[in-house]
Amino acid sequence: MPKRVAEIASDAGTEEIDPATATARRDARLRDSELFLLVLALAVGIAAGLGVVVINLSLGLVRMLAFGVPFGSHLSEVPGIGPPRVVVVPILGGLIVGLTATILRRWRPREVVDAIEANALFGGRMSVSDSIGLVWVTILSGGFGASVGLEAAYTQLGAAMASRIGRSVGLRRDDVRLLVGCGAAGAIAAAFNAPLSGSFYAFELIIGSYTLQALAPVGISALTAVLVVRALFASNPIFVVWHDIGLTPADYLAFFGMGLAAAGLGIATMKGVTSTERLFRAQAVPRWARPALGGLILGLVAVPFPQVLGSGHGGILQDLHGGYDLWLLAGLVIAKIVGSAISIGSGFRGGLFSSSLFLGALFGSLIGGLVLQFAPHLAADPTIYALVGMGAVAAAIVGAPMTMIMLVLETTGDFSATIGVMVGVVTASFAVRHWFGYSFATWRFHLRGLTIRSPEDVGWINELLIGPMMRRDPAVISAALSLDELHRRYPAGSTKQVFVVDDEGRLSGILDPAETHGVAETDDPNTVGELQAAPPSYLLPGEDLRTALNRFSEARQETLPVIDNPEGRRVIGYLSEAYALRRYAHELERHRGSRPDDAGIFSPAAGDVSVETREPRSESE
Repeated sequence: MPKRVAEIASDAGTEEIDPATATARRDARLRDSELFLLVLALAVGIAAGLGVVVINLSLGLVRMLAFGVPFGSHLSEVPGIGPPRVVVVPILGGLIVGLTATILRRWRPREVVDAIEANALFGGRMSVSDSIGLVWVTILSGGFGASVGLEAAYTQLGAAMASRIGRSVGLRRDDVRLLVGCGAAGAIAAAFNAPLSGSFYAFELIIGSYTLQALAPVGISALTAVLVVRALFASNPIFVVWHDIGLTPADYLAFFGMGLAAAGLGIATMKGVTSTERLFRAQAVPRWARPALGGLILGLVAVPFPQVLGSGHGGILQDLHGGYDLWLLAGLVIAKIVGSAISIGSGFRGGLFSSSLFLGALFGSLIGGLVLQFAPHLAADPTIYALVGMGAVAAAIVGAPMTMIMLVLETTGDFSATIGVMVGVVTASFAVRHWFGYSFATWRFHLRGLTIRSPEDVGWINELLIGPMMRRDPAVISAALSLDELHRRYPAGSTKQVFVVDDEGRLSGILDPAETHGVAETDDPNTVGELQAAPPSYLLPGEDLRTALNRFSEARQETLPVIDNPEGRRVIGYLSEAYALRRYAHELERHRGSRPDDAGIFSPAAGDVSVETREPRSESE
């Protein structure tokens, strides 16, 4: 007799539990434990922090070899790089990036899934090997001077490691998505030494809601990642402002106008990047050579404006602490837009997070300088204008307003400055949402044909297949039978749809028996086939619920047949639009509000809903 693992006393005696069952129950209890999720979030924070350290060290090494800059310095603040090197290095880097990307595509010929796409469509599933390849190409791009940010690499690596950890311990879909958010939070927090900013980045861009259930894991991961970096490098906040900032009512009005202008600038930047990408694709240049061509153009732009090289962290520090002349600011705004568009459009990899911060700081400083020059009586503080511009433009492009507000709060520690930034950020975010409807990430998804406007989980609808939902007792009749036989089999009121098949059993039409009684007494029609409607739309058992809802709308039918395949066209069931909508509504409520303690607290996605806990039955049950 096998060794007993556990004994349960009952009226009938003692029940033996086999080892596999006991292990499964123990694992299930562990997965349901919130403490276990916090432990995993802690581990994810450590991994994300170390990932940021490795990326930064690799980036510094590449830049030191490529440009000869001191290790740990920002490329956009290092003077004395000669024009020949400024032009040649991006070309060489573009060639290396193009060849590396080509090799990776042949090794892994598929699109790399990022954290937003993973959480929206795939339940948090990401590939670590694919992500490492993307991170390496991003490091090469930034190291050789591409005008892109490294945040895409930070979040990709942190989120991918979190996804692997969550799936390795068998977490449920929602918990894996949450852990992916923890990885992204830790990565951004470690990169900017700003745990609040990292947390809100995850809530806004990766998870899609502020839930009580997510608050502790995301916060722990962000704080742990920051502590890891601080323990290794004793780093300070990446942007520091040392003087107090005073605001007047006129400043708030100016910030509102800056927010509107920042929205327009952000939209123009996003469209400029995609237009440049299309322009490069239209050229008779091999894909692997496009980054080198982009590097040439970038180098020529960087000769008069070397600050456009890299992500722009050093340029932001120079702008906040030293400032630029007005004419240089105006030129840098245009040069940074062109540099970022050329870099991403030609095939360099990276994001616009840091680049949008630098662009916004330049734009804000330009506005502040113009106010000082033409309205000196307003006594505008150029620093607050730079901060407002930085937050507003970044919020317009990245689509994370609370992240930008928190970033300024953690940077300055000045609440009055934060309120000023809030005016510009909220205005820019609302204007972009109203005028454009996309952030940079979701805009690129839109261009790829993916209907993703936020990280809210919509992938589950693609996993609801027609086969399990359909009814398996379709009303079927041969087209050759008489109307009397139709009425005998299906009296009036017994069914609303009868599917007509030909002599070989193939679907050929559809009709309503009630509508045939009026013509039964005439001498015109003799068979069912003479009254059937044109061949109807149909569904396949392997199609998903989204397809079914679109098909109902196109066919304007309340019920559609389900056939085995387009060739055989044998009717195996049917699905009603009413049941499909009811199932969709149930699943939507379950995914938005499956945790009762979250509803109505922090989550904008979870309203005051009543969620049924049992699974809905299929129509056939």
